[in-house]
Amino acid sequence: MMAMLQVEGLGKEFTLHQQGGVRIPVLDGVRLEVSQGEAVAITGPSGRGKSSLLKLIYGTYRASRGAIRIRHDGEWVEATHVPPRRMIELRQRTIGYVTQFLRVIPRVPALDIVAEPMIERGIATETAGERAGHLLARLGIPEKLWRLSPMTFSGGEQQRVNIARGFAAHHPVLLLDEPTASLDEANRDRVLTLVEEARDAGSAIIAVFHDEAERRRVCSREVHL
Repeated sequence: MMAMLQVEGLGKEFTLHQQGGVRIPVLDGVRLEVSQGEAVAITGPSGRGKSSLLKLIYGTYRASRGAIRIRHDGEWVEATHVPPRRMIELRQRTIGYVTQFLRVIPRVPALDIVAEPMIERGIATETAGERAGHLLARLGIPEKLWRLSPMTFSGGEQQRVNIARGFAAHHPVLLLDEPTASLDEANRDRVLTLVEEARDAGSAIIAVFHDEAERRRVCSREVHL
């Protein structure tokens, strides 16, 4: 299968400028390659930098050293130093990122939040809305809530809206940071099924799951930090 993501010699340090410039090393020398249709679990003890690795790939953090190469529109893009506009383009069309936290604009309905990534891809508003509703229903969000802002929802409902948004459009590279945390068994199973479907559709998936059974179910191998 074609490689979609390559990480070589990746390192990250945080500098605490308000504490005399103290440097906190987080990652060093990380190497990783993920191909189409492959799901790789990132493991390691708490504080080892699993979430930081995903944020580096997504461009939320800037790497201290090393390379992150992402296959975008058939060509490799070195993502560690791309301009912000280029990074936005990568996120819109290639890299998806799903966390357990929902950040939304107040008063925007849940249905619109989920549909937005599809509309940005040029999908017709009606079609995007139908798929958004389908995903919300699959994740157990009652239809009576679709036209309401998730700001009024429970934490678990907000998490599921966020997951629906993350899986709404196909992403060739998909980052998952504990997407099943705090969900009950039925909803964890629904989310894992979405992960399996994305993997089988060809996404290259990098995931953080604390539960070993969940990792075994959806991931083909593990990379330990």
